[in-house]
Amino acid sequence: MNTIQLTPEIEDLIAQQIKTGKYQDDLVVIEEGLRLLAERDRMCQGRFEELKREFMIGVQELKRGESFHGREFINRLKANNLQNCGY
Repeated sequence: MNTIQLTPEIEDLIAQQIKTGKYQDDLVVIEEGLRLLAERDRMCQGRFEELKREFMIGVQELKRGESFHGREFINRLKANNLQNCGY
């Protein structure tokens, strides 16, 4: 198994999680954190793919002479909550 060096702040966060009683040791805390990170990445990738589809729909609408106001586009992004994934 590889050894990693953690900052004191991260070590404190891990210790706090163990103290809650939800986790039995540091490895379980780290595994859960990595699982949640992977889940978030999958969700964000799905949202990114959705954004690309929406973009292509918008391109096709523009080619047909249909357009929408920039504010409508921003509202669509907010409705899809895409900003939470950093896109």
